[in-house]
Amino acid sequence: MEAAAEMQGNQKSFLKYREKRVAHWDSVARRRDHWTSKGVYYRRRIGEIYRYLIPPGRRILDIGCETGDLLAALEPEVGVGIDFSGEMIKRAEKKYPHLRFLNGDVHEMDLDEKFDFIILSDIVNDLWDVQTVFNRLSRHCTPKTRVIINTYSRVWELPLLVTRKLGLSTPLLPQNWLTVEDISNMLRLAGFETIRHWPEVLWPMETQGFSEFFNKYLVKMWPFEYFALTNFMIARKRPENSEKREDEPTVSVIVPARNEAGNIEEILQRVPEMGGGTEIVFVEGNSKDKTYEAIEKAIANHPERRCRLFRQTGVGKGDAVRLGFKEASGDILMILDADMTVPPEDLPRFYEAIRSGEGEFINGVRLVYPMEKQAMRYLNLAGNKFFSLAFSWLLGQPIKDTLCGTKVLSKEDYETLARNRSYFGDFDPFGDFDLLFGSAKMNMKIVEMPIRYAERKYGETNIDRWRHGWLLLKMTWYAMKKIKFI
Repeated sequence: MEAAAEMQGNQKSFLKYREKRVAHWDSVARRRDHWTSKGVYYRRRIGEIYRYLIPPGRRILDIGCETGDLLAALEPEVGVGIDFSGEMIKRAEKKYPHLRFLNGDVHEMDLDEKFDFIILSDIVNDLWDVQTVFNRLSRHCTPKTRVIINTYSRVWELPLLVTRKLGLSTPLLPQNWLTVEDISNMLRLAGFETIRHWPEVLWPMETQGFSEFFNKYLVKMWPFEYFALTNFMIARKRPENSEKREDEPTVSVIVPARNEAGNIEEILQRVPEMGGGTEIVFVEGNSKDKTYEAIEKAIANHPERRCRLFRQTGVGKGDAVRLGFKEASGDILMILDADMTVPPEDLPRFYEAIRSGEGEFINGVRLVYPMEKQAMRYLNLAGNKFFSLAFSWLLGQPIKDTLCGTKVLSKEDYETLARNRSYFGDFDPFGDFDLLFGSAKMNMKIVEMPIRYAERKYGETNIDRWRHGWLLLKMTWYAMKKIKFI
């Protein structure tokens, strides 16, 4: 009886809360032109960030869509907006008749369809029960769906109160003022995991020569990041709550090989069979030691292995990897350097990590276990440490080893990455950065796989530490402008 009475009391409180907020946002909608003029720069900046995160032509659900401006700006193939303010929905339908708008409460949402992206822009702090809303999101997600949230930072509680009192910003009713940690915890309880989060907007007014510097650069720097107006978060369903594929995916192991004739036979002997079948795709890079002939001979000696051989027409490992990926037939794509410094016996671990859904891009890490004495020279090790720190900051996910040759992703994700490669351009002769940057741009979950790094038994490294190190620095700076400082 007490529990029933408590539930009834909570329901009454919820209905009263909703009624008051519907009336408030209906009132704001009726004076939309007035309030829109007060926050033009902030909304434009938020729109720029969402357009960076979400490519056109996707299926998008906008929760708390208001008049639909943000949803329309994202140019969705299928766009659905939901808002409990009937006045907001009327205006949205009139402005954007090609999109679908629903007048309803997200606490009771059940649309019976899936989306590529679900966005909650400046709505979480206004919800009665955030946990209930997050629970309902799950039924509209696939394993590839990304939930993107931006919400006001508690640091701005007092400044925003002052601006509202002065009539300089849209009036708000009392807010939840949740922290990033609060939201991450509720997402986790609802079966999601946070991929990354970051601050945005340090100066919410357009000021010539001032707002761009503050909002693109300074807000990403310590300690200014702690004073940002809004926090962005990207989440996905946790693997145990995702749809599992019952069939075993096939695997393609791409082996770029230049001057590696002495390792080829061992590769064919040691690469294990994985999943629904494994093919080995050799891409030979104009070697001087008859590597191509060695591959031909080894393939002939191992008719039990499914192998393919291509001769590289371009230059660099990155070009070889792209050729191998293009020709590969497997559902999962793996890179194995022909120098055999990464044991092929470790590849099943990469397979299980991506097969289980724990990660969508699996990156090998050589810097966890002790290395053999000649495996990596000191300056190379120091360089890797530097780039690991730079990339962790740059991509918003922990990246301990940027240059380990063994990287794994699905064929489907790679094809999406390749279609959007023009955003970065053909700038990476190694292929490692190209894949890392592309995966981060696609908001993929990056997982690192520790491996034991062995010293080379045959031949010499194709890396020039000084020339290539300088190139890596230039690529890192280039990526800052394309990923971090957008």
